[in-house]
Amino acid sequence: MKMNIKSHFVKLISLSFISIIISSCTTDDIEPALITFEASENSFSENGGSITIKATLNTTVSEQINIPLSITGSASSTSDYTISSNHISIPKGATNGEITLTGLDDVQIEGIESINITVSNNNQIILLQEFTLNIQLLDDDSDTDNDGVPDTIDACPTVFGEVANNGCPYLGFIINEVLYDPEGTIAGDANGDGTRDANDDEFIEFFNSGPALDISGYKIFDTTALTNNVPRHVFPAGTIVPANGVIVVFGGGNPTGTFGGALVQTASGGQINITNSGDIITVQDALGNTVVTLDVEPFSDNPDESYTRNPDVTGEFIQHASIPESLGALFSPGTKVDGSSF
Repeated sequence: MKMNIKSHFVKLISLSFISIIISSCTTDDIEPALITFEASENSFSENGGSITIKATLNTTVSEQINIPLSITGSASSTSDYTISSNHISIPKGATNGEITLTGLDDVQIEGIESINITVSNNNQIILLQEFTLNIQLLDDDSDTDNDGVPDTIDACPTVFGEVANNGCPYLGFIINEVLYDPEGTIAGDANGDGTRDANDDEFIEFFNSGPALDISGYKIFDTTALTNNVPRHVFPAGTIVPANGVIVVFGGGNPTGTFGGALVQTASGGQINITNSGDIITVQDALGNTVVTLDVEPFSDNPDESYTRNPDVTGEFIQHASIPESLGALFSPGTKVDGSSF
């Protein structure tokens, strides 16, 4: 619970100040004095906020005194805030001195942290009553989806995800984009080899939403191929898709281009052969377990472009060119819908 700043100060003053004895280093004189401590605020933000701690005597001093401070609490003076000094100095002839604490911004979700400043004795002063200032350091980072990853670095800020996956959920090995009806002109040359071909330019784009995955021996089927147990493509040995990596399988041809740095293969069976009017893509692992399926029957019979998730990875399938970020592009094998790399 936050403490009212004004009432906090009143409480300090109601202690009838703090009695100290100032010991002279050059004489045998001992002079009693009264001192008050106050903070300019009782909380400050890590995002450049600051707070001043001030010590005030009811008399001037004949030589500089240093009032040591003991600092505890959940906040760290090396990563959460800086402090101008670990003691308050009151110069010769003066009645007060102060230190400043300044917040250090970060991207960690930390909540409210505490800083406890306790005044303690040394060989110059003897306190007759000890006390502690309790200060709150406020976190300025937000985490909309409450997954522990700040929105500023969360790749999926509105979807609960994993810290190890940049705030996105691990969705497994998924299909992110599919082209089963290339446009009839050169504009349908999805594999970039300079020729539009109804079979060669078909493709399936897979995204590995998780740790690096060895898909050696995985098989791709369409409905007919699954019935006959003759896969359209078998991923060769050594096919490892990195974490959050992409692999694109074209029907054939000579894929030419960078494809956003994705792994690229062509169907080992010579074609993918997805039927426009309705088909089911099935991917099995090396043991024959089904790992992903996609029914294209609800999609358009002749779209002349790909269907892609929007937003990429987490969204529903819609026609590629209808997405504003695509700028009218008919497909984006290996990249996000806007042409950028994953």
